[in-house]
Amino acid sequence: MPDRPEIVCICGSARFVAEMSAANRALTLAGVIVVSPAVFLRPEGQETDELITNEQKTALGALHLRKIDLADRVLVVNPGGYLGESTSREIAYAHATSKPVSFTDPT
Repeated sequence: MPDRPEIVCICGSARFVAEMSAANRALTLAGVIVVSPAVFLRPEGQETDELITNEQKTALGALHLRKIDLADRVLVVNPGGYLGESTSREIAYAHATSKPVSFTDPT
């Protein structure tokens, strides 16, 4: 193992929690340090994110950009090639900060 393992930041839509979790597991088992989005599961039957305010969503988005800053590279989990607004913003930020970006599915 190298002196410092590679650090990968996972990005993707909250609709792909299971896929992001699987990527996190695979990378971690391969000896990679993984940073990923904060995921807050909604209670059964709740259709909106009532527990998180708009201000908190904004703060979480900014926090995720700091996670990209920490990473050596970014892995976008995008089943079917889907890229939402937040993920697209994160990809643009990664490119602007010269972080390599790869995708699980073709875009």
